[in-house]
Amino acid sequence: MQRMITTFPALIVAILLTLAPPLVRRADAVTLLRDPDIENALNQLAKPVISAAGLSPARVKILVIRDRTLNAFIVDQRHIFIHSGLIMQLKTPEELQAVIAHEAAHMASGHIARRVANARTANTVTGLGMALAAMASVSGNSKAAAALGLGVASSANRVFMGHTRAEESSADQSSIRYMARAGVDPAGAVRVMEIFKGQELVSAARQDPYARTHPLSRDRVRHLEALAGTYAGRFKPDPAARYWFSRAKGKLTAFERAPKWTRKTAGDSASEDIRLMRLAVAYHRDSRTKQAVATMQKLLKLRSKDPYYHELLGQILLESRNFPAAVSAYRNAVALAPRDALILGAYGRALLAVGNPKAAREALLNSRARDQNNAQVLRDLGQAHSKLGQPGLAALATAERYALSGRLRDAGTHARRAAGLLPRGSAGWQRAQDVLSAAEAAKKK
Repeated sequence: MQRMITTFPALIVAILLTLAPPLVRRADAVTLLRDPDIENALNQLAKPVISAAGLSPARVKILVIRDRTLNAFIVDQRHIFIHSGLIMQLKTPEELQAVIAHEAAHMASGHIARRVANARTANTVTGLGMALAAMASVSGNSKAAAALGLGVASSANRVFMGHTRAEESSADQSSIRYMARAGVDPAGAVRVMEIFKGQELVSAARQDPYARTHPLSRDRVRHLEALAGTYAGRFKPDPAARYWFSRAKGKLTAFERAPKWTRKTAGDSASEDIRLMRLAVAYHRDSRTKQAVATMQKLLKLRSKDPYYHELLGQILLESRNFPAAVSAYRNAVALAPRDALILGAYGRALLAVGNPKAAREALLNSRARDQNNAQVLRDLGQAHSKLGQPGLAALATAERYALSGRLRDAGTHARRAAGLLPRGSAGWQRAQDVLSAAEAAKKK
């Protein structure tokens, strides 16, 4: 699969994934799609509704899970997760903004925090602590890691993930208000709900996860229609929102659907640059590298200052093993977006490929400082340290990568090795101790 698909790096989602089937799959079966262009487009769409909810757009990220089922959820106050299947199913930016507004309403109302507190009081989420402890360890908070030793009970799934009908009603009302405040037509929320009509009549095993985590009812749908109806005719479509929606969905589908389908539908894109981007991805996936690069060159003539298109050119060149040209493309992307962690990580990977581990280490450390939940960066960082003759730091990066993916036994093995190689009391040694603490706590479960 393409580089944009990174196997489950965000341990924060492991809080969800430790909570047993049928709602979600195990952590090792889940893929988080990390693509800087898609994430930027989604966050552009989210900004107005996140702000309207009284939350900080700089602190709330929209992330995509590769899953054809329809779902969206939160597990903390900083991330909204949306299944790729839901994004591909939606037709308008207002529909996607409605999904984001609804999850933002759960955040703003404190529904997650209240459920975690209730679950701890009732001893029903005894395994939540393992994921939290590992996350705390990776972030360097050893005290938090030591304090979080709880273990998972069978009722955790229901208690932690399931919104009550009262919470759903509250989130519906708030989300409509947020959308209107942001100048987004709330009718998008009704269209989203229409996708799930009748789900309450389907057996639980066949329902989309959204219907199981967000209880549906005819009364709820009617209430939502009434709420949205009070704003009928007040809002016009936003061309900027249409552009970002088309860009996010266009790139996602270009990588997820057959290249033939992409070439056939590229003309439906909201702009010429998105059309060319989708065609370039389709050519790349068909191993037609010359056409992919030529299409990207046409695209960059239209948007020469767009870092995400330079990044895509870098990806195409890197995956086609044209490493020097990939470094040049990524360097241009970094110059235009020096704070984007995903672009920095990809630049570091390209530098490794051309045999420049010192520069790669700098870029990868810069990436990790801005996003500590990227396992691919830790993998590359481990390689850079190894090539530079730093086995202790290489072992530490490997330990943290395994911890981030929930493989705490393997994390403990490498953390033990790192602790034996690094100066006692150093920052790296302390981080190795944190991972060891989480691994030891996991053994007791």
